[in-house]
Amino acid sequence: MKKSRGRTGRKRRRKHLQSFMDGVNCSHKLEYIKLKKWLKDRGFEDSNLRPAQFWGTGRGLMTTKALPAGDLIISLPEKCLLTTSTVLSSCLGEYIMKWRPPVSPLIALCTFLIAEKHAGEKSLWKPYLDVLPKTYTCPVCLEHDVVSLLPEPLRKKAQEQRTTVHELYMSSKAFFSSLQPLFAENTGTIFNYSALEWAWCTINTRTIYMKHSQRECFSLEPDVYALAPYLDLLNHRPTVQVKAAFNEQTRSYEIWTNSQCKKYEEVFICYGPHDNQRLLLEYGFVAIDNPHSSVYVSSDTLLRYFPPLDKQRNAKLSILKDHGFLENLTFGWDGPSWRLLTALKLLSLGAHEFTCWRRTLLGDVISARNEQQTFNITAKICHFLIEETQHVLLQISQLKRSKENLKKHLALVEALRLEDLKILQKSAEILCNLNMTTA
Repeated sequence: MKKSRGRTGRKRRRKHLQSFMDGVNCSHKLEYIKLKKWLKDRGFEDSNLRPAQFWGTGRGLMTTKALPAGDLIISLPEKCLLTTSTVLSSCLGEYIMKWRPPVSPLIALCTFLIAEKHAGEKSLWKPYLDVLPKTYTCPVCLEHDVVSLLPEPLRKKAQEQRTTVHELYMSSKAFFSSLQPLFAENTGTIFNYSALEWAWCTINTRTIYMKHSQRECFSLEPDVYALAPYLDLLNHRPTVQVKAAFNEQTRSYEIWTNSQCKKYEEVFICYGPHDNQRLLLEYGFVAIDNPHSSVYVSSDTLLRYFPPLDKQRNAKLSILKDHGFLENLTFGWDGPSWRLLTALKLLSLGAHEFTCWRRTLLGDVISARNEQQTFNITAKICHFLIEETQHVLLQISQLKRSKENLKKHLALVEALRLEDLKILQKSAEILCNLNMTTA
């Protein structure tokens, strides 16, 4: 008998397969050794979590023991957290205190990250800065060619995000200039737009929620940010349940799991019940088979199927707008949403049925004709969105071949669009089955 078929061979094969599926341990890498030592000096020591590279999610944390539901995943001491208190206790503190009008907590944290990154070896936070991403995939970082391939509602939000960051930069330039006495190099070179974009993305994608008391030296915007080294390596999974909060007794930020996790598996947390458009907008990634995901139907798409000659069209639109029925109209894994169907039912009301619009918003059946027309238009919209999504996927495929530098960003939009296509195809199947049962 061959040795490879014995118990030792089976163990070896299982171990090899497990390491491939569960992830490659990265704790031997110098940047993680330095980070763990830095955290240990600040009171954090953990023997159960290891940084690892995973096939599906990239960098994350692996557990070296089985975690039962209700177990503590991580407890990070307050000394390890980077907050506005950290910023105020640094050399930036006195400049922030005297600046008027006061800067926001967000700008204070951005300024600190840029300054510490510029300090290089001299920074006390260097071990943490060294493991932060060098680039991000939030929409603000995407090229125009890539943003144009996003679904319409997300495309609009991406443009708003870009405007927000640009305005933040322009409104902070005078404050950045006031910091010149702290630097030998010109502050315009250090605190440039790309530096602010990187710092903004770091805070937007990696901070935990931690409420701080209002300080006079900051603007009235909520001070709710905290960067949590090591803890921020935990990736998101929509189906996982956790409990996370700052423990006033232990003075540590703690995460407890409500889900089981096997030994050597990746440990996940949940950032919230977000759909993929929200995840891409806020965090720069897409979750495969996300149960919270939906495909949004714009009001322009909605109106393609209703004649402009309808004398009551403007009145119908006004009613929908006043009652909030022109937003969050979606197709999901379980088909068209109630909100979408209700909006279509109201738009499908005949001239003699228009007085029943209040009953329509309450979900009442008005007539068999109205129900059938609503169903037909819902199916048409679904098929239109399927064709549109397939067309965009073809465009992405062609761009990936011609624009090598955009490949990573295009792959992200492709993942979003593929998820959208799965949802729309599932909705089309549900509508088809529904039509067969009612025929």
